Amino acid sequence: MAPGLSVVKLGGSLVADAPRLRDLLRALAGGAEGPAVIVPGGGGLAEAVRAAQGALGFGDTLAHRLALDAMGGMARILQALEPRLTVTTDPAAILARGGVPVWDPARLAAGHPAIPETWDVTSDSLALWLAADLGAARCLLVKSADAGDLLDAAFSEFAARFSGAIVLRGPGGDRVWRAADASALLADA
Repeated sequence: MAPGLSVVKLGGSLVADAPRLRDLLRALAGGAEGPAVIVPGGGGLAEAVRAAQGALGFGDTLAHRLALDAMGGMARILQALEPRLTVTTDPAAILARGGVPVWDPARLAAGHPAIPETWDVTSDSLALWLAADLGAARCLLVKSADAGDLLDAAFSEFAARFSGAIVLRGPGGDRVWRAADASALLADA
């Protein structure tokens, strides 16, 4: 496990609270959470993909891959808001140089055997997948609301594969779980 490494997922809904989002980005770039990799939610860009799929009826695989593109677009937006951040498909390389990476999941665009290409998997589960892949000590999900039902359908499955702490941070504060709590995560959230 990478000691002290956090994967910090910033919910796409935080765009509606620009001052809070800017403060979070400034704090992360300044090391407030220690070494960290930022995972952007898809926000309005991913919602546009959902709307287009609903209107046009294309399949989940394409929708999933377009939602990955939306996350990449949000990564670039976050970097524009806080230039000390670096957008990358290889967060370990940026961490090794002492930087704060914002993950662009473009490498997953061709598919990955451990990641179902459906709306059951959103940036929440992808943050857990990345945290496990990097051996992070913690996965922090920053949300605009406290309700656990904002987590995607595959979240508990991905949580069961992650050995570190899972923290849901909403306006009401932090809620912390460990891998052993994964089944209860959604039930009590």
